[in-house]
Amino acid sequence: MNEPQSIDSAAAQAEDAQSLAGVSRRAVIVGALALVLVLSVTAYFHRHASTPALTELESAPLITATPPGRTAFSMTATFTGAIVARYDLPIGVDSDSGRIAAVLVEVGDMVHRGQVLARLDTAVVGAQVASLHASLEQMRAEAALAEADYRRAETIADSVGALSKEEVDRRHAQVATTRARVKAAEAQVAEVEARRGRTDIQAPDNGLVLTRTAEVGQAVTPGAPPLFRLARGADVEMRAQIAEQDLPKLKVGQEAAVHVTGVDAAFKGSVRLLAAVIDPQTRLGEIRITLPHDPNLRPGAFARGEVSVGSDVRPIIPQTALMSDAKGNYVLIVGPDNRVLRRAVKVGGTQVSGIVIVEGLDGTERVVTLAGAFLRVGQLVRLATTKDAA
Repeated sequence: MNEPQSIDSAAAQAEDAQSLAGVSRRAVIVGALALVLVLSVTAYFHRHASTPALTELESAPLITATPPGRTAFSMTATFTGAIVARYDLPIGVDSDSGRIAAVLVEVGDMVHRGQVLARLDTAVVGAQVASLHASLEQMRAEAALAEADYRRAETIADSVGALSKEEVDRRHAQVATTRARVKAAEAQVAEVEARRGRTDIQAPDNGLVLTRTAEVGQAVTPGAPPLFRLARGADVEMRAQIAEQDLPKLKVGQEAAVHVTGVDAAFKGSVRLLAAVIDPQTRLGEIRITLPHDPNLRPGAFARGEVSVGSDVRPIIPQTALMSDAKGNYVLIVGPDNRVLRRAVKVGGTQVSGIVIVEGLDGTERVVTLAGAFLRVGQLVRLATTKDAA
């Protein structure tokens, strides 16, 4: 009777063991699922928490910003102006009106003092000269006759007393009168001869003919525009306006290099004159540069001059990096947090490589070199690398 009970008890124990094993498997599965769920939620929140920062950086503009460093350079004072005759002599008519009968020189001719440049028609003044010469001869003849009468009167009065003293004095006065008339006629002849001489338009000095407006048949009058312009001695120079702050750095005698449009080589000159005053409107002063004789240095040509005034070591930035507004000149730099900052600067001049900065930068700042006008202060930016630039 006890054997069946033992069998039933063993079967029950086996079922309990199987039940416990099933519960354990379910617990393991549930735990695994719970762990997976926790990890998924953690990853989800982590991903969504970090996405905004990554998006802002990725959407930031890509720019070029480089430290300018410090560069050694030669400081020069630059100025622009024109080539002119050092002494420009206008030549016109200084006598009576007339008509040009001949033109004897052309532009570019070298002439000497007293050389005839043009002649006016002398028909009228020539007739006046002839008339006055005839009058002068008549006056001289009358003077000679009066003097002869006076000598005879003196002889007769002394020898026989035939003439009174009053008659002798009258004849002596006649001599003085005729002599005065001769002198007056001679003065008139000299005057008209001088007028005829001025019908020859002459060069007042040696030089180069720069311009000529005289033409045969042209009617001219005193005070009219010059018929010729002469560069005395053919000397030329550069006249220019220079900035007020550069004038104290210059002195008379300094060497200068002058560049003329269309000529590759620079012309060597020297500072001849510096302005004594500054124009209060433009803040500029005049500078004059003596130049050598050269056919390529034509008066009126545009010229650019340079004078070396020393050397220095300063940051030099590209022209595209410098900006300006009502507050003055400034550049944009990128701070340590990759955000844009404004930095006020003072410009000290220009070089071939860029703009010289004398205040505001030490050369280590990351200066925005392009498209600074499209950025705002405080904006996050990305810096272009060599790979990005490629």
